[in-house]
Parts: sequence; structure tokens; C-alpha cells
Amino acid sequence: MSGSENGIRGLALIDPSGKLAFHSGAASDPRVRAMLSDAGWLKEAEARKLGIIRLVDANHIVLVVSSQKTRIAIMLGEAGETSLQFFLNVEFANDIIEHLLTDPFDAMAVIDAKERLVFVSPIHEKFFGLKAGEGVGKKVRDVIENTRLHHVVRTGVAEVGQIQKMNGRERVVSRHPIRHNGDVVGAIGRVMFKGPQQVEALSRRVNTLEREIETYRNEAKEHSRGESALEAIIGQSPAVLKLRDLIRKVAPLDIPVLIQGESGTGKELVAKALHIMSSRRDNRLVTVNAAALPAQLVESELFGYEPGSFTGADQKGRLGKFEQADKGTIFLDEIGDMPIEVQSKLLRVLQDRVVERVGGDKPRKVDFRLCSATNRNLEESVEQGQFRLDLYYRISPFVIPMPTLAERLEDIPLLVSSFVNELAAQYGKDVPEVDSDVFDYLTERPWPGNVRELRHVVERAFVFSEHGRLRLSNFSDAAGQRKPEPAKAEVVINDASGGTLRTALDRYEHDLMTEAMARFNGNKKKVAEHLGISRSYLYKKLGE
Repeated sequence: MSGSENGIRGLALIDPSGKLAFHSGAASDPRVRAMLSDAGWLKEAEARKLGIIRLVDANHIVLVVSSQKTRIAIMLGEAGETSLQFFLNVEFANDIIEHLLTDPFDAMAVIDAKERLVFVSPIHEKFFGLKAGEGVGKKVRDVIENTRLHHVVRTGVAEVGQIQKMNGRERVVSRHPIRHNGDVVGAIGRVMFKGPQQVEALSRRVNTLEREIETYRNEAKEHSRGESALEAIIGQSPAVLKLRDLIRKVAPLDIPVLIQGESGTGKELVAKALHIMSSRRDNRLVTVNAAALPAQLVESELFGYEPGSFTGADQKGRLGKFEQADKGTIFLDEIGDMPIEVQSKLLRVLQDRVVERVGGDKPRKVDFRLCSATNRNLEESVEQGQFRLDLYYRISPFVIPMPTLAERLEDIPLLVSSFVNELAAQYGKDVPEVDSDVFDYLTERPWPGNVRELRHVVERAFVFSEHGRLRLSNFSDAAGQRKPEPAKAEVVINDASGGTLRTALDRYEHDLMTEAMARFNGNKKKVAEHLGISRSYLYKKLGE
């Protein structure tokens, strides 16, 4: 068998003085001989055990080994660009090759085009009970049980991740054809793992990691949904920031929440945020306006009814709101207006988590989170006998107070901008610019109807906006009207002998505000700035 057939392209012997004592094949090329005689190149190649000789027409990989004082240079063959870069740039390239050839967890077998074994890794030899080099030169089918390497050489088609039974054990193998100048010259087989059990274990681990990633992705998505729900509560005032913080704290807790505040403050937005940020987010949020329910229909609406239970009833019966909210959240808006006789039945549902439909006697279990809202002072309603004390305790483990618009006047510009964008989309108009004096006008007004009233006022003005601008003149309340000047008041510090110090201070504070209102023609913004107080505090004191 010639050297060329063994893949050796040339051979050279270098004596201790550095001179070539023998050369043959590619090593006889004068350019190669000159490189092999270079002491610097030879020293580096000997240290790495591999060297590269780059010529104009070929690049050679050279194996350099020492035998006593003589060095042997073996020309292994021409190097492609990838292998050339590997050997040039990786100083420990030979160590990597050694690892690949001897790795106990990644056995290797190589055959040539004649289906003969030309290399069997040590771990494979041990597995098959072969002595070192014993399998080389033999037909692969005579050495490796159930092999298909010879088939890969014939077809040139790789087989990846296949199960192969050898010596009674199943292993996962990959087989790849090796090509040179486009022709299949051999094949390499590698045992990727000890057995399919290890692959299965890895697969389970990958699946676990994928599930964890999906969980984190869903959590991030739900967090984004929750934050979007909070952003629907428009504003950046301290009052709104505090409100959002309360929602974040209580939303994950599966306890009843009572939202308490004046009409028009946005209690339904809070209920929606509480639901979206809870563990029940994937189920329904069922809203019930208790104040809008006719007294005679409250029970059937809340608890449902059986077929034919009363005149006009649906013949199929109907689910009540609590059953509709099963596994989700039920939002009882204006719960303070619920009839007292229904409150006792609601209390039972909250205690037992069971409903009975009108006209039926079968208890039905329900799982829900209760969120209630009211614009009433329920403690006063309890004292007046209009609301059950035990029900009040049930619905109010956590109370969220809603700030009035007067307590968050600094949010008006953001609210107006949001309303204008919504209205522009609703009416198919361009979003108008809002004149700055509009904000001044709106922040100086009292808002007994809170955010709902503000939106109504802005919508009415928006209808009359023209030429891409929302002007003060569009607000019918202000157009062409002159605000009355408040009467000037003389500030007098009264004798406090007839009352407490607090009374005297209150009178003095009131007089200062009255004088400032007169001085600034009722401009509350300027009055508040002049007195160094907030506009919400000014509104509060003027309303007393």
C-alpha cells in the first residue's frame, strides 16, 4: 500500500543539526525543504506537534514528531481553508484533535471508500473487545454490529440521531459521508451519547427549560397586561401613583376589595386592573350595576333562575352573575344601593360560596373573587340600618379609596389629551392641538362629577373644534361669558377670646383666601400659587 493511499503525501527526516537527512514525496519540493530547514518554524511545529506550510499552489499540514534527537516530518495532505484557519489560529489544535479521538463519551469509527476501518477510537475498541489497532483494515460489518457506515459510503447520505443496537445495548449514533473534491472517500460514525436514556434525560431537561422559559414569557406578558390596565388609570399625580401602588399590592391576593369613592372617579377601571393582575385573569370579569337592577329582578340576575320559575322566564333557565363569574371575578358596582333583603342572600353566597337559583333548591358551588364599589359611606349606611354590618365586613377586608378629580388637578392635561385622542378616533377627525388656556380654564373649575364630567365637557367642546385646534371658545361654558368678580373682603384678625385657637386660625385662613380670590379675579391657580398651597386644598377650603 503506497503512502498516497494511506493519506501521507511526503516524509522527511531532520538530523540534530537541523539538516534534512532524507525526504520523499511532497517533502522533496524545494519550497517545502526550505521551510523544514527553518529552525524557527521547526521549533514551533515541534512544540505544537503540527505545522502548516503555505505555498502558492497548496497548503500542507505537517505532523512533526521527535525520535531521540531526530525529528520526523510527515506531510499529511493538503489543507482546506477551514482546517487551515483552525490549525493556524488554535495553538492547542492538536490537543483538541486528541480529545475528539479519545473522548470516552463520543466514540468514533472511520471507514474508507472500500468500507474498511481506518480508525477506531480507544473507547470503541474497548467496547468491542479489540486490541489497539486490531480492527483497522477490516470490513466495518465484520467488526461493528448492525452498522450502516458502509451504506452511507455508498449513498453519500448522512444519517443523524439513529438508534443502533451493539453488544445488546442501544446507542444513539450519527453517520456522515466524507467528501474530497466532491467524491465520497469515506464515512465517519460517532456515538453521541452512551445510550438513548441519556438522550431522553436531556430531552426532558430541555423540555423543562422550555416550559420555564414559556412560564417566564407568560409572566412577562401578564405583567405587561397588568401595567397596561394600570396605565388606563391616567395620571401622574401623587394620588394616582398611590392608587396604582395599592392595586399592585392587593391584586395578587385573592381577597374581597371594596373600591370607595365619588361617582365618576373611575372605580370600574380599578376593578378591571385588579382582575387582570390577579391569578383569575384568564377567566371572566362579570360586572353588575346593583343600582340599575329592578328590585324584583335582583335575585334572578345575581343567582340565576330555573326554567319556568316565574312568568316571562326563559324556558331554558339562566345562569346568574355569580355562576358566570365562576373561577373569575364579579364586580358589584354601587353595592351600597342593593336592597337590604338581597344583602342577606348575598352574605350567604360570600360565606358558603354556594348559590341557589330562583325557583330551585339545588345548591351550586361557585368560586369567585368579589370586587365591590360604592359612592356611599357604608359605615353611615350601617348606622342608619340601610346596610348590613356583617356584609360590610365581608366585602371590605381591603378598601381602596378613589381620589376625586379635585385632589388630582395636575392630571387634567393628561386626561384631556387622552380624551382628545379617543374622540378623534371615534369621530374620524385629526387629533387637535389643545390651547394652553384650556388647561388653565379646566383646572380652575370645580368638578363634582369628577373625571366622567370632565370627559363630557371635553367631548362637547371637541365637537365644535375646528382647524386642528381645541380652543377655549369651544367650551360653551366659557364662550362669551364674563366671570363675576367676587366682592373684596377686608382681612381682620378677630379676637379669639370667643373660641379656640383653631377657630381663629380657620377664620384668618378663610379671610386670606377671600382677599386673594378678589385680588386675582377668582383665578384659583394664581390664588394657590400666591398663598403657597395646592389647588385641591384651596377647593376644599372654599367648599367648606
